[in-house]
Amino acid sequence: MVVSMTGYGIGHAENAGIKVTVEIKTVNHRFCEYHIRMPRSLIFLEDRVKKKANEYIRRGRVEIFIMIEGGALATKRLKVDWALADQYMEGMHELKDRYGLDSSASAPDLLHIADIFSVEDEQSVNEDIEPLLLTACEAALINVQNMRTLEGRELKNDLSRQLKKINAILSSLTKYAPFVSEQYKAKLKARISEFTAGLVDETRLLTEVAIFADKSDINEELTRLSSHLIQFSATLEKEEPIGRQLDFLVQEMNREANTIGSKANDAVITKEVVELKSLLEKIKEQSQNIE
Repeated sequence: MVVSMTGYGIGHAENAGIKVTVEIKTVNHRFCEYHIRMPRSLIFLEDRVKKKANEYIRRGRVEIFIMIEGGALATKRLKVDWALADQYMEGMHELKDRYGLDSSASAPDLLHIADIFSVEDEQSVNEDIEPLLLTACEAALINVQNMRTLEGRELKNDLSRQLKKINAILSSLTKYAPFVSEQYKAKLKARISEFTAGLVDETRLLTEVAIFADKSDINEELTRLSSHLIQFSATLEKEEPIGRQLDFLVQEMNREANTIGSKANDAVITKEVVELKSLLEKIKEQSQNIE
């Protein structure tokens, strides 16, 4: 089944006073790579989130953003640095005694002194958070998967169109290739006749043509290319992640196309190979976004 690695989805879950939002973005990647942003107090749930995501996603870069609303994760607590406050008070008393000051420090005065008072978050996780988080995560993953499947269907259609064009080129090359040696023989014979007053050594001519035919024979490459095309089409119908297999097949098809281009000493074949490599490049780009 053709599934794109590009997708987006968002999911929500809430109960009284708590709302969890999960946003997921996926793009193409060689492997399955996760980047999760969530409140630090929920880090212990990261593996559960990955496990849930693995039920839907096999390959790609996955970015997961988790947001919690409703104050379910932390409460505020006032912290007093009593040791520092004692030092401030002791210093104020010394100033009063040394300089004969009449006023004394009051509570409002202490409130303006930095570092004595601080507000900290007391981390506490509501027991409802985990099921809410996993519910929101699954909703987001379903939306992501729907988008990836829809785009995958379009990718498959486009790949099928490119494969038809490649098959047409392959058919044309298969029919044309046998005539290359005959054309070379006719040209070589005409050229020899031009310089030998029509006297041609047929044995030598046949030997030269045989050498040329052996060097320029592309039947083996055409057969392998045809086999790769059949495998590529069959792979598109598989109900499993197929991206890496398609990548491999495209590499092999490119290798055969390059060999055909280097062996065929013919303008027509060269033109067809240029078009073939252009189509393979398009297929490569599309295949790299398939899971």
